[in-house]
Amino acid sequence: MFREVIDFIIEPVKRLLFLLKGKRKHSLMTWLSTCFFSFTIIMVITLWLFQGVFLESFYKAIKTKNLTSCAESICLNFDNKNIYRLIETICEQNDFCVSLCNHDIYGNYKQYYISNPEVGRQIDSLNSRVLNDYYIKTRNNHGKYIDIIDTDIEEDSLFKDNHFLGEEPELEKKNNKGMVYAVSFTDSDNTEILMLIYSAVTLSSSTKQTLTYQLRIITAVFILIAVFVSVSFSRLIAMPIENINNTAKELAQGNYDIKFSGKGYREVEQLSETLNIATYELSQVDQMRKDLIANVSHDLRTPLTLITGYGEVMRDIPGENTAENIQIIIDEATRLTSLVNDLIDISKIEAGTMKLEASAFCITDTIQAMFGRYNKLKEQDGYSFTLEHDQDVYVYADQLKISQVIYNLVNNAVNYCGDSKAITVRQICYDNRVRIEVIDNGPGIPQDKLKNIWDRYYKVDKSHKSAKIGTGLGLSIVKTILKLHKANFGVFSTVGKGTTFWFELARTNKDGEPL
Repeated sequence: MFREVIDFIIEPVKRLLFLLKGKRKHSLMTWLSTCFFSFTIIMVITLWLFQGVFLESFYKAIKTKNLTSCAESICLNFDNKNIYRLIETICEQNDFCVSLCNHDIYGNYKQYYISNPEVGRQIDSLNSRVLNDYYIKTRNNHGKYIDIIDTDIEEDSLFKDNHFLGEEPELEKKNNKGMVYAVSFTDSDNTEILMLIYSAVTLSSSTKQTLTYQLRIITAVFILIAVFVSVSFSRLIAMPIENINNTAKELAQGNYDIKFSGKGYREVEQLSETLNIATYELSQVDQMRKDLIANVSHDLRTPLTLITGYGEVMRDIPGENTAENIQIIIDEATRLTSLVNDLIDISKIEAGTMKLEASAFCITDTIQAMFGRYNKLKEQDGYSFTLEHDQDVYVYADQLKISQVIYNLVNNAVNYCGDSKAITVRQICYDNRVRIEVIDNGPGIPQDKLKNIWDRYYKVDKSHKSAKIGTGLGLSIVKTILKLHKANFGVFSTVGKGTTFWFELARTNKDGEPL
């Protein structure tokens, strides 16, 4: 029975959800309205079931519990001199009828006391045969027995020989039930006592009509409230999400000037804030993409133009096939090769294929050897390169990659050292670590620009300026290599005084063992 009721409740909801799961996608507002309205319908159906179908069952169960409790109370206090007052109080409070019976010398039970007989007319007139039968049933059932009896009264005689104007009212056909709770026990005089407690277990027709009328009103009110609340709340919840969705469509079209302004509840506001941050980052990435294309095309076009121009001059003009012109072509070709190599390194980084080949090496010797690459700048342009150190230091890392880091940082210092043309590399040892600093005395970098300088092709000033050395991708490669080594790194700068890039590695001995 219970399973059938559950199926009866959820079957309409399952069908409704099945319809919503069709090929057509429904809006969030439709889903929320449907779910809330379905929940209300389930609540109404449940209310009808408990107040209609199961009401008498619950009423009967409660009455049975009350009868049992009252019978135990009477039995426990039966030898009390105020027992009859207790019985009358119980009958008055619970609308019960209590009958006490004992047997005569022939063993036949007869009533000797009855309380509230107007309620228990059905047990007031019981004969000895019925009472004996109740006694036998209680003895066979451990001293307790429950019996359900009919309590219908013939009402047709009420209108017999009466004449009314108009249509005679029809009497409702009744099917009233009563419960008799029989208990047998022995009093203090060892006398067998049979106690019968009677209570009606069928609700009156007026009570049923009142409950039915109330349920109809409640159902109508619930449905009206469900319609209003489901539409209102679904709109309140769905509208901010729809607004965000419409704004996101503009973002998908490449419009980065939009602003998400979802309001209503915390999750939507947090989503709006997240999307606003994402929009800002996308706009920055888009601007960097444009700058990257412009800068790479510029860096490719300049050496290609020089190579082509000097090649044509050497071909068409006699005597221009000089060592100086050939060196310019070689230098520009080398610059193109460096740019391509850096682009390949960037591709490896993005693909996650760059791997480290660590070994123990002297980082001090590596820096000194690298300074040899700048002899041309020393001789022709007057640059000075200084290494400040007090001892040789060994580290366990990828020597080629660390050399590339130092080389790119020095190249960056060459490009931005200003008129001083002095670059200093400082080696500082403390505890079991070594700190490498690359210092220039250039114009410096504003504090609000420092966080972006590690991005590829980012320039503090947007006016393009070709690097004297390098490709413009160096700092991005430096950041990635140092992250692969899990090294600390950073930059600090003072406008007008210069910039210092630094990184730290763990010191080791010659065999690569930590100090």
